[in-house]
Amino acid sequence: MISEHSHASHGKVVARLKRAEGHLRSVIAMIENGKPCVDVAQQLQAVESAIANAKRTLIHDHMDHCLDAEGSETDRAELRAISRYL
Repeated sequence: MISEHSHASHGKVVARLKRAEGHLRSVIAMIENGKPCVDVAQQLQAVESAIANAKRTLIHDHMDHCLDAEGSETDRAELRAISRYL
């Protein structure tokens, strides 16, 4: 059974990940075509940054919309669990 769990930011997260996917394909092609390592490293940095931004957006959105303001013990445990990925 698949549970639908969606937030307004998910579209932006998916767009960032698709952009990162395109960059990653370009990096693979650059390596296969013998491009200079400095150029490859620069593009890898762009991929890494795009993924990090997508992850951060997803986690912050979850913290804003899925955890109660009262901060139950369950919410505090979930906050500790998800904050490990920041």
